[in-house]
Amino acid sequence: MPFLPSKIRVPKVRIFGYGFAAAALIAATLFIPAVAQAPADSAIKAMMLKSVDDWNRHDIDAFAKCYKNSPDILFIGHRVSRGYDQMVATYKSVYGTPEKMGVLSFTELETQPLDAQFATVTGHFHLERTAAGGGNADGYFLLVVEHTPAGWKIVRDDSTSLSPPVPKP
Repeated sequence: MPFLPSKIRVPKVRIFGYGFAAAALIAATLFIPAVAQAPADSAIKAMMLKSVDDWNRHDIDAFAKCYKNSPDILFIGHRVSRGYDQMVATYKSVYGTPEKMGVLSFTELETQPLDAQFATVTGHFHLERTAAGGGNADGYFLLVVEHTPAGWKIVRDDSTSLSPPVPKP
């Protein structure tokens, strides 16, 4: 027969003290990621706005620096292409003149961290161009950005162009 103690001691639990500590820990856990996300959000948006400035100065080489210079980057548009060099060559062949580049703007920018090294960026792009430059273009994008020693860089770019509105007869 097993030994059974005649008295079982139950430690006293201070519910208020532990409850308050638990609530503070939960609140801190919820608050700290938002504070930690703010610098990344600002840095990513700054990178995006610099890319717009570079584009609007018609400097494709400077614009391309928002992408990670790697053979592994992936660009999805009308077709799938891989690698930094191919991406730059495509931009230069499609947007080789200031008229074709037009004026770029981003709206609806949203960032979402995936972890400390990666985040997504979604938004709407508008390209204001003359008819000779190809006409206006609009669309949405989903980017994956990586925090590198050189700052936040795009490693995946899935951009979807909207069809131009059909003129009414």
